Amino acid sequence: MSQAAMLKAEAAPAAIDRAHLKQMTFGDRALERELLQLFDRQADILMARMRTSEPAVLTTLAHTLKGSALGVGATDVAQAAATAEQAASGSPVECAAALTALAGTIAVARAEIAALLAA
Repeated sequence: MSQAAMLKAEAAPAAIDRAHLKQMTFGDRALERELLQLFDRQADILMARMRTSEPAVLTTLAHTLKGSALGVGATDVAQAAATAEQAASGSPVECAAALTALAGTIAVARAEIAALLAA
């Protein structure tokens, strides 16, 4: 890895707040892994459902994802889910943009989760 790539990686904030996750699991590494695995699956399922849902259902699914994300310390996902929750009652263009942004933050979090679980 080049020095520029290492600096960029160091500058990028973590998608999962490890200190928060550790606090929520009382430092139990097995429980951390289990919660990360559950969140990973849930985020994938909820995102797939949100792409095909009516606004009222989308609001509920985004709200559910927001709570789960906060629980594991995925604050960017939680913020994007909150935006999607609000956008569900807006225009189709606004809603599509919010879902695209949410999908991106989920992808980043899932990649980090995969790396954490592989370690």
